[in-house]
Amino acid sequence: MITSTVVSQGRAQAREIVESPEIRAVRISKGMLLTAIGILLMVMAFTANATGKIALSDAFAEVQLPTIEVPGLPVLLLCSLLTLAAGVGFLSGGLSKNPRTVAGVIAGISCLTGFMVWAAASSSIAFTLTSQLNLTLEYSTPLIFGVLAGVLSERAGVVNIAIEGQFLAAAFAASVMFSITQSFPAALVAAAIAGILMAAVLALFTLKYLVDHVIIGVVVNLLATGLTGFIFQQLVARDLSTFGNVTATPSFAIPGLSDIPFIGPILFSQRPLSFIALITVPLVWFLIYRTKWGLRVRAVGEHPNAADTVGIKVIATKTQAVLLGGVFAGLGGAYFTVGFGGAFQDNNITAGNGFIALAAVIMGRWHPVLGACTALFFGFTRAFAQSTKLMQLPIPSHFIEMLPYIATIVAVAGLIGRVRAPAADGAHFVKTH
Repeated sequence: MITSTVVSQGRAQAREIVESPEIRAVRISKGMLLTAIGILLMVMAFTANATGKIALSDAFAEVQLPTIEVPGLPVLLLCSLLTLAAGVGFLSGGLSKNPRTVAGVIAGISCLTGFMVWAAASSSIAFTLTSQLNLTLEYSTPLIFGVLAGVLSERAGVVNIAIEGQFLAAAFAASVMFSITQSFPAALVAAAIAGILMAAVLALFTLKYLVDHVIIGVVVNLLATGLTGFIFQQLVARDLSTFGNVTATPSFAIPGLSDIPFIGPILFSQRPLSFIALITVPLVWFLIYRTKWGLRVRAVGEHPNAADTVGIKVIATKTQAVLLGGVFAGLGGAYFTVGFGGAFQDNNITAGNGFIALAAVIMGRWHPVLGACTALFFGFTRAFAQSTKLMQLPIPSHFIEMLPYIATIVAVAGLIGRVRAPAADGAHFVKTH
């Protein structure tokens, strides 16, 4: 009996996973970040009013849902304590993998809820939840397309720093094509072609000429900036009536479904590109994880030499994945002109969204669904700044607009957990036989 107990204890100790210095550093960093946010929420709790108003429908909705009064101090303190508890759990190291994930999700929900309640309790104007969520989907649209472009290319082993350049070229192409044809489908085709051409430059120099992936990605971004700027000055700016006549596509309401209170205006009354983005996420997931081609893409991204030995055409597969990613990046670029913004104005029209999409790829662990969820988070932070502009909060709205970029820094700094890129991501492949 004693022997069996000793053996059982020995086996249990053998099953214990020794924490590496890298994992420990990430865990502590996440714990410190959550603790800092928890303390911030606690401070915010004592600066808010007693109650805040959260409207469940906007002023133009046909069916007016009730406005909820939320007690500011208790809710903020609860959110603060939950976030602090998650932070302490990470710092102590007492949580295993699954409880740690649950704690992180609870902390994330608490943070988002806390900021919304604080905004509502810091202003005499009601915080409109439907507008916030509707804008979240709208602002997330180009990021979702950028995530899909990044996932496809990096799953095949090609680092895609060029999403910003693909966005910019596609936005310009869509604007000019729509001005000439006044056709939204034609503009989308032009945007997709522009995205493919930028992706082709990336594929050519990384796969054929073996240029460093990051360097050529930066070059593609600069190429798109210079090229669109030059053509804009030489062509568009000289005849705005012909080449700058763009009308953004209006929102489309799905009959019947858009009339559902609260959910309808959020999910079923969006611009066409937003619907396309939501549909393409499960399609890309199916393509990567449930098709033979997707298996080959993942194989060349993990072990290209092994894939080559079983007859997979490594270079061709990588090229296909990068070019298909260019299609999605092109659609994401079209959002900035024909999808939402109107005529192409300058090179800052994409506002760094390509780099935010790249951060979403990393935070989403190179998975299309997780990456899309991360894109929704970034869209939420941008929408929050827009939703609170007229609420006269104690802090400037410009500070709130910094949140997506701060989150990007957090992502690339490795504070979101231990992530592993595809093993051959960024590595050159040379066929030896």
